[in-house]
Amino acid sequence: MSPPISDPPGGGPAERFASEIRFLEEAARLAAENVLRAHGGPFGAVVVRGGTIVGRGVNRVAARPDPTAHAEIEAIRDAARTIGRFDLGECVLYASCDPCPMCLAAVYWARIRRVVCGAPASLAAEAGFMDVSLWAELALPPEQRRLVVEHVDLPACREVFALWNRSEKKIPY
Repeated sequence: MSPPISDPPGGGPAERFASEIRFLEEAARLAAENVLRAHGGPFGAVVVRGGTIVGRGVNRVAARPDPTAHAEIEAIRDAARTIGRFDLGECVLYASCDPCPMCLAAVYWARIRRVVCGAPASLAAEAGFMDVSLWAELALPPEQRRLVVEHVDLPACREVFALWNRSEKKIPY
């Protein structure tokens, strides 16, 4: 397990910039270690809350196998377990590369307030990852995308939402 990394006291601009670099370097270290161990792709991420890393993740898509096991998702899952809640609104995500669309959506779902990246998505594309093509696909109107999404209006599916709306036990998120 990696030692905790946290911000020094003070927090002026120079100290904050140094922290940004340290957290990005930790994400890059995780990514490099992951590649050297042949556990997955060249991606690492950390989630930071109050100047302390509360979640770490590396790409484990091939190792699991799980197409959603991206570094950012793994770091978000780790952070949520660490702090005991799904709302990570007090956190910042540091990623070794720009997040893909799935990971960016997870950042929004987690309510993370800021993302700091160490490399552009173009480097992931040059390395054979499909991030850039996914962004282009999602920019298209739904009827022009290669993935066909069909809707079947099923009353049972609608009833689940009515049940949710009536529930006194729901936890909004």
